[in-house]
Amino acid sequence: MVPDQIEEKSYEIPTLADQLETPLKTLDIPSFAELGRNSKWLTSQEGLLEEFLKFEEELPQVRQKLVKTAEMLAKPTLNPYGLTTIGKNVSRVATAGAKMFAGYPGQVYKRLLYGEILPTRSQNALDRLQEVIKAGGPSMIKLGQFIASAKGLLPDEIVDSFSWCRDQVPAVDFLTVAQIIQDELNIKISDVFKEISREPIAAASIGQVHTAILKDGREVVVKVQRRGLKKSFMKDLRAMALIAFLAEAKFDVVKQANLSGFVELFANLVMQEIDFRLEAVNMLELGLAAEHAGVYFVDFPRPIVNMVTRKVIVMERLNGKPYNNLKWESLSKEARSRLIRLVISGVLEHTLVYGVFHGDLHAGNVLAEENGRLGLIDFGIVGRIDLNQRASLVRFMIGIGTNDFLMELKALKEFGAFDNSVDVNELAKELESEVKLSDSIKYTEIADQVGQVVRFLMKRQIQLPSSLILFFKNLLYLNSFIAAVDPEVNLMGEIAPIFEYFKTKYPDQMRELTENNL
Repeated sequence: MVPDQIEEKSYEIPTLADQLETPLKTLDIPSFAELGRNSKWLTSQEGLLEEFLKFEEELPQVRQKLVKTAEMLAKPTLNPYGLTTIGKNVSRVATAGAKMFAGYPGQVYKRLLYGEILPTRSQNALDRLQEVIKAGGPSMIKLGQFIASAKGLLPDEIVDSFSWCRDQVPAVDFLTVAQIIQDELNIKISDVFKEISREPIAAASIGQVHTAILKDGREVVVKVQRRGLKKSFMKDLRAMALIAFLAEAKFDVVKQANLSGFVELFANLVMQEIDFRLEAVNMLELGLAAEHAGVYFVDFPRPIVNMVTRKVIVMERLNGKPYNNLKWESLSKEARSRLIRLVISGVLEHTLVYGVFHGDLHAGNVLAEENGRLGLIDFGIVGRIDLNQRASLVRFMIGIGTNDFLMELKALKEFGAFDNSVDVNELAKELESEVKLSDSIKYTEIADQVGQVVRFLMKRQIQLPSSLILFFKNLLYLNSFIAAVDPEVNLMGEIAPIFEYFKTKYPDQMRELTENNL
């Protein structure tokens, strides 16, 4: 990377004077449909606006139906018909799982929830849990990937133990992939694609990705879903729900971990990932939000018109490589600090202003070019929060920044993390006695505190909403990004410009949020 290559205009946060001339208000943000109609980025591809507006009209109902399906699947089915239906799946998963539950689960969950060191016996249990994952099919592999992405929320050795789930998923043979593409898009591959790679550039539990070139010369990627996936997931999720129910009935420590709540969270995320039309609208909404907010240092792909179905999506190919594979020290200290500031403000702006954010910002999904420009891919997991929840998150972040535990918990209660039966004042006292604070102002310390708060709530069987978990994961992903770009950055020096940016760009809303604290 050469510092001189960075376009200064693209990386500069607008000045106070600039923002005071044209201030925006959170409540005045147009709908995504309106943003789409006024978007050069969207309308420059012929027919994409019409397809997007159709998605905006139809897919919210699809998303809501999948959420309800996930809730149903996460409830244990104990009637005779239900047991017969899922018996085969429970047997397949539980055969391997029985080895782990033979005296080991307590040690594993103690490490997961309380941070205790894993003795040899518990490490054996962790190894056997991996056997369960390997034996359980696509759903369990996806579960392993979910664990592997929980850096900071779960202990490092547990997360690292499942890193293989990201890379060791066997690929589907190309003839099968080609047939799926042709069936879904109702085309002949040779009529549409000039080239398509026989080997995938990525293979995961839900699908795999191939590079291709369209007949008109555009470079694209083709994401193809594995056959029979929805039916397989539904059966396995029922099995997970029943196993979680039985495990919680037998082991108190498993009950404390709220395993059934985790299954519901997992089911909700997975069911939305298996409809690629939702991924298409996710990437377009995020791209429109970035365009409207002036976040020009991040590129978003666009789906190709008439090449999006439930099981296949063709989209533009972005340049770059995973950000942790670049030599960031080649950039000047000033350029790195500016980039970090912009990334933090960009993530927060997507979340707190537009209410939609990328929910899986690990290094493989954040590409970087040699000039420091970034690109986002894989929009299967996206968080969505309403206006009230956005206000709660702002208050939570203020509480984290000021070490105000009561404010943190009141904000989480307002978000919907727990109800009035929880004594917030008493819970705040317990949290203060357990969380280890540091005088450091590095982002790593803030991220660590968020992880401690999440584990504290898990121990008390408080089930956090999926959107809140995704937001917390993003904070931890930002921690990894900062560590890669500039681990010695002075966070306090970056926070002031970020808050100044929000205060001037969204003056009324920020004033309300900061003056009317809980």
